[in-house]
Amino acid sequence: MKDLVQAARDIGELVEAHADKAERNRRLSRRVVDALRDAQLLRMCVPAVYGGPEADPVSMIRAIEAVSMADGAAGWITMIASTTSSLSLFLPGEWAEKIYADRRTISCGVVAPNGTATPADGGWLVDGRWMWGSGIHHCQWVTGGVVTDDGEHHVMFFEAQDVTIHDTWHTSGLRGTGSNDFSVFQAFVPTGRSVRLGRRGDLDCPLAAFPSFTLLAIGIAAVSLGIARRAIDEFVEVAVEKHPQYSQRTIAQMGTAQTDLAKAEAAVRSARAFLVDEVDDAWQTICEGREVGLDARVRIRLAGANAAEAAAQAVNSVYTMGGGTSVFESSQLQRCLRDVHVATQHIMVAPRLYETLGKSFFGTDVDSRML
Repeated sequence: MKDLVQAARDIGELVEAHADKAERNRRLSRRVVDALRDAQLLRMCVPAVYGGPEADPVSMIRAIEAVSMADGAAGWITMIASTTSSLSLFLPGEWAEKIYADRRTISCGVVAPNGTATPADGGWLVDGRWMWGSGIHHCQWVTGGVVTDDGEHHVMFFEAQDVTIHDTWHTSGLRGTGSNDFSVFQAFVPTGRSVRLGRRGDLDCPLAAFPSFTLLAIGIAAVSLGIARRAIDEFVEVAVEKHPQYSQRTIAQMGTAQTDLAKAEAAVRSARAFLVDEVDDAWQTICEGREVGLDARVRIRLAGANAAEAAAQAVNSVYTMGGGTSVFESSQLQRCLRDVHVATQHIMVAPRLYETLGKSFFGTDVDSRML
């Protein structure tokens, strides 16, 4: 799926040009959203049967990473919208067609079951409030996790006009994502316009067999890697020109900076290679008609958590080496620092995940529902 990756690279200049505006407005500019949408970068998981790209996971990583290099917030929206579009693989065909056959459709939402669904004639009435509605200002469809009357965890699809957006997104980083809280009150969701978590849909394609939570985790890791790549490249540009105060040498001529840069490069490149290698192995397993087992899912999730952590450490390093230059709003290094540390807080890559994964390596039973 090289076309998607190339498309992500091609719009990088536009994305970067609007990044400051996104920071100020706390949401992406309309021009950037339109460019991402037209390139199908906001629906990468929609299957071909509904006219979607049906991207393989490695191509998704590369495309998300490329957008994130231009602007972490735009990369995050690319990741959220595309992973949300993976629900098209599990919706009943009638609703998947209605929602996702239109190439202009953008969806976002939250899986966490913060809502309740009460049976109603022909469907449910839903009440709830959710955090982290990334990109919600640009979406026609918004999803929210709920618990139904019989205790099942569903992800419901709401029409945008049924959703109330709450202005809560005042943050240190990823400001341009517009990840506000949102709520619904007595929103009617007809039968079929939801996905029950843990249940496979009727669609038979490789992407439908790829673990859903794993797909989200690798997307977050890809955003982090893109931010780190941008930070390293920005630092190199600064370092070859800047003479620290009282020094006749540029930063690039200093042995400590050379050593730290090499370590940052090694950390990011090796973390990326680990992630791509594990995801590619899992994808080949699926394409051969076999299931991705728990051990493989654990390794992918470890690779994702490691990538987010390595990216954050690399950004920390180059930010520090940048000295006083790094602290100004005009420096990309400070934005990369803020953005990458918001990404690491996501539950799919958060440090506490290591404990769960470590249990698996010891042969201890783990809760695999989120892997």
